[in-house]
Amino acid sequence: MRVDRPRGEREARERITVDIRRVVPDITSDRLDESRAFYVGILGFEVAMDLGWVMTLASPTNPAAQITLMRQDATAPMQPQLSVEVADVDAVYAAAMQRDAQIVYPLTEERWGVRRFFVVDPNGVVVNVVSHHGSSAPPTTSQP
Repeated sequence: MRVDRPRGEREARERITVDIRRVVPDITSDRLDESRAFYVGILGFEVAMDLGWVMTLASPTNPAAQITLMRQDATAPMQPQLSVEVADVDAVYAAAMQRDAQIVYPLTEERWGVRRFFVVDPNGVVVNVVSHHGSSAPPTTSQP
């Protein structure tokens, strides 16, 4: 992560460069089967990953275009509404901590191969900031 140096010192502190790999809306649902039928049957998505409690659907022509559906997060106490996959989750976590952002789920190594934390944006949206272990490119089968 590098800090750009625009006009003023304050702007320099506010602007950082992060390698963002993908942004995925997270939809909480207790109707995963019906949701799968809707997104696959009507909009043409394909199931990229299904762990029972969470499912990621991807465009067959643009695998980075994804939607995640989940019943309840397996380890976090709340549901994220948005996932942002980054190359260096530790750097983003450090930036969030430095700015006193509201972290609602700490930086955690999850058993399904991701490192993530949840932060609340100024609108109250819970954002899942995530990195995949050993990944140098956006995965086509993904995990929140």
